[in-house]
Amino acid sequence: MAFKKRKIREAEIPSSSMADIAFLLLLFFLVSTTIDVDTGIGLTLPEYIPPEQQEFAPMSKDRMAALLINASGDVLLNNEQITVNQIKEKLKPRIISKINLPKKKKLVVSVKTDRKTNYNVYIQVLDQVKGAYFEVRNEYSRETYGRPFKDLNEEEQKDVRSKIPIIISIAEPEAVK
Repeated sequence: MAFKKRKIREAEIPSSSMADIAFLLLLFFLVSTTIDVDTGIGLTLPEYIPPEQQEFAPMSKDRMAALLINASGDVLLNNEQITVNQIKEKLKPRIISKINLPKKKKLVVSVKTDRKTNYNVYIQVLDQVKGAYFEVRNEYSRETYGRPFKDLNEEEQKDVRSKIPIIISIAEPEAVK
């Protein structure tokens, strides 16, 4: 009896469903991937009120810190030219001096820009102002409660916020002529 030599078939990978598999993988990655979307800055700007309808309350000069930013990015704090990085250190002593005063006597930081002010400089100035308030709150928390502000309970944080409220006035930019 003679045996017939069998032909060994070559292995094939079925390619008819490859397109389906690639499509399903593509669909899976599209559905499961999250896209990071910048939401911007959470800053609520006040409504525009025409000058003739505005009411002005008198405010003492020692209660006001006026920050002016011109179109070239120069910063004035109460008519004294400073750099953006100096804002925090210049504001901290003034915020500290108003801690034990009633709310109507707390420091108000007024930020006013030119219409052509670089937005990046404006945001850096706001960061410096808020940073000054946050550092003062942290120092006050450590002195009063022995812990940083973020480690305080809700009532203690509320007390610190009432002693050191963040009062920033965003003034309308000057018109460019």
